[in-house]
Amino acid sequence: MTGTFGELLREYRIAAGLSMGQLAKRIHYSKGYLSKLENGVKPPHDSMARLCDGELGAGGALLAAARSARESAVTVDRRQVLVAGTVLSVTLAGGPRPVPDERVVLGIRTTFEHLRSLGMQTSPVVVLESLTAQVRMLGALAGENPEPTRSRLLLLAARIAEYTGWMQQEAGDDRLALSWTRTAAELAVAGGDHEIVSYAFVREAGLALYRHDPIATIELARRAQQAGPAGSRVLALAARREAQGHALAGDRSEYERALDRALFHLDAAGTNPSAYPVLGSTAPDPVGLARGWSLCDLGRPGEAAELLDRELARLPTDSRRTRARFGVRRSLAYALAGEVEQSCRTLTETLEDAAHVDSATIRLDLRELARNVSRWHNHASVREVYPKLRRVLHQRA
Repeated sequence: MTGTFGELLREYRIAAGLSMGQLAKRIHYSKGYLSKLENGVKPPHDSMARLCDGELGAGGALLAAARSARESAVTVDRRQVLVAGTVLSVTLAGGPRPVPDERVVLGIRTTFEHLRSLGMQTSPVVVLESLTAQVRMLGALAGENPEPTRSRLLLLAARIAEYTGWMQQEAGDDRLALSWTRTAAELAVAGGDHEIVSYAFVREAGLALYRHDPIATIELARRAQQAGPAGSRVLALAARREAQGHALAGDRSEYERALDRALFHLDAAGTNPSAYPVLGSTAPDPVGLARGWSLCDLGRPGEAAELLDRELARLPTDSRRTRARFGVRRSLAYALAGEVEQSCRTLTETLEDAAHVDSATIRLDLRELARNVSRWHNHASVREVYPKLRRVLHQRA
């Protein structure tokens, strides 16, 4: 099948034996709105295209047509503003110091773990300055110490730089997020560990995912799995991200294959302690959360909401950032499933966490949710929650 989004939608609908009214009822949109889409009067948006693609079994064809129809692209400025060489060129005042012993290195790591814990509960701007200072300090110490101390300091700096990149993305600066991610890879290579090189591609794939670019998400996640030596945990996170990319493209079969790989690698990773802070999500089941996220992208919002309900119940209360991220996705899934009461109820539970963590990426989903629930603007629950939602959306405006 070829043609515009509207033409493809009509062809798939007829092939499925559905009238326009029947399809409208299944996806919880009006028949008039569907008519405007099929006749090219209105452009399609992502959530509508996903629902239609999933309901009609289009395998991503309607999603691809919707993207072509929008004729818009978001590009990321790939200019780096911070490189490992810059970090290593920093010197500390006062001249050389004694070689840091085990207690000193452990103390620096403990400080970082405290900052990471704080970053899960509050705005990224609260921790970014301290994180940046830690990376520069470790780089300077590495530059004035011999091996093996130098490598240990560089690898710790690499872990902190990777997290700094994540916090920059949460603060809404994709340019700095990309720069810090690449700096983390350079520091790790300088310290003799290539695993972060693989994980850096996972982080870049995450940036592509939030740009709604499935092709780049999949390609970068695959590069992470092919870049070189990487542990089972990193391979699991890379396959998880690839699965999310396939879901974004509407390709359920490839999504399932990638998710199976993620589960295999995650099982192989076990719970072995690491000499350095763990990379990526610390959620009890990162693959389960990704599955809930992806089912929504695959046009199965009801299944997504049920799964996210179960997964959110497993998250600790101090994981505010994770709870807010997937809580908003759950409320969006309920809205797309036409369960507006549940959407508003769960959103009320989530908004306080979302306000505290002040996340640019979570606000992207909140805007999509606001657009969806506004279709029921006369519903009592929507009227009650909407002012609170708008305050969170505009808290940094």
